[in-house]
Amino acid sequence: MLDPTRRVERTAWRAGGRAGGERTIPEETAVAFTYNGSSYAVMMATPQDLEDFAVGFSLTEGIIRTPSEIEALDIVEEPIGVELRMRLTEPHATAFRERRRYLAGPTGCGLCGIETLTEAMRMPAVVADDSTLSPREIMAALDAAYGVQAINQMTHAVHGAAFYRRDRGLVALREDVGRHNALDKLVGALARNGIPGRGGICILTSRLSVELVQKAAAIGIPILVAVSAPTALAVRTAAAANMTLVAVARQDGFEIFTNPQRIQQEQSVHVLA
Repeated sequence: MLDPTRRVERTAWRAGGRAGGERTIPEETAVAFTYNGSSYAVMMATPQDLEDFAVGFSLTEGIIRTPSEIEALDIVEEPIGVELRMRLTEPHATAFRERRRYLAGPTGCGLCGIETLTEAMRMPAVVADDSTLSPREIMAALDAAYGVQAINQMTHAVHGAAFYRRDRGLVALREDVGRHNALDKLVGALARNGIPGRGGICILTSRLSVELVQKAAAIGIPILVAVSAPTALAVRTAAAANMTLVAVARQDGFEIFTNPQRIQQEQSVHVLA
């Protein structure tokens, strides 16, 4: 498979002048999704964890409901990119042919190719999960995620999506040049390992827009945490889906925008003299 990073020569300018050297940067590759011989999407992505990408994208796009509906998956390297060839089981193959469309998505675009306003504004299912976490646990989850972003530590140029559970700690993390791709890869990794979204939180190292809420809700994740602020539409969508939206999550704390009851109030301990 293709290397997700590349070492390139560059010239650096600093206060002391110019200097030659090298830098590690992320690779970006055209990844095509095909189902039963029909093209569906082309996304620019980091060529890593492509099995997870195929399954996660198929789930969040609503093409499949479970990984078992993909009968076969072949990863085919082409001179100009990678093709993820999937064969769907029946009756899903027939259903796919009826809704087939083509979209081309540049990096960072989560709704490219959507043909109607109804598709773009689709409301995710309501998340029925009363799981709670303490602020201390959310901060621990953030620390755990930052510590294992291998590609970003080398390049400082990719997004991360992680899943954390109170009983297991950091369960999985995936990286990509596209924030939507990183989340799709994470969804695929969880689904392929039979890990439900219930009872955990998703951590995103990017800004929080509506399509990321839609993708996380697709597998029932109750709490979504992001390092940047959310859009107003993301807040409205999370509220309607009964998701807890935590954003502006930094080392000094975070802000809760919807359903704060899932974040437990930590009790202060007072010692009497």
